[in-house]
Amino acid sequence: MQFRVESLDQHYGSAQVLRGVTFDIAPGECLSVLGRNGAGKTTLLKCIAGVLRPSQGAIMMNDVDITSWAPHRRSRAGLAYVPQGREIFSELTVGENIEAAARAHGSLRDGTIDEIVALFPVLREMWRRSGGALSGGQQQQLAIARALVTKPQLLLLDEPTEGIQPNLVEAIRLVIEGLKTRISVLLVEQYLDFAMSISDSYVILARGAIVDSGRGDAMSRDALSRHISI
Repeated sequence: MQFRVESLDQHYGSAQVLRGVTFDIAPGECLSVLGRNGAGKTTLLKCIAGVLRPSQGAIMMNDVDITSWAPHRRSRAGLAYVPQGREIFSELTVGENIEAAARAHGSLRDGTIDEIVALFPVLREMWRRSGGALSGGQQQQLAIARALVTKPQLLLLDEPTEGIQPNLVEAIRLVIEGLKTRISVLLVEQYLDFAMSISDSYVILARGAIVDSGRGDAMSRDALSRHISI
């Protein structure tokens, strides 16, 4: 999957939140978007997912311009979004959350659910429990699993480690690391060690513009400290 964001601008009224953001994600790689709070990271993901319409610029998947596409069309084309705050259906069971996503993408009975749930064994244990009764870390695993049963080519993750315990952070890291052989990942993350452990490349946003970028093996606390509070 070839993915490119080109010269993306976004405004909230008279305030410009994104400024000429341009980057590529190579097939099977994880790109981390880093920056201080308010830098525009979540706005960028919302534009890519179709939740927000950019003021200017283009979003390309496999050389097709998807900038004007509705979110459901982007999803069917292979884009999955796990927003900050998870946004699971708290009144539905774990199984119903996952099956609803699989049904919408034709993967209800093709073995995809079993394959994905095997990555997060706790979800099988809690299959009939309501999503609202899960811990924050369990809800995050559910949100990621729900996205993965749609069989995406690009997975957007907004702060997947926020507010969850270290052992579940490691479980999520291992899942994402394993996924990179099959899909691309765009990660927004404040936990620098987590981002450094799985990123093949990175960009840093400040006031909505890219101020630094590079390959994952160049990420270090010293190199990033100019732009990020660590």
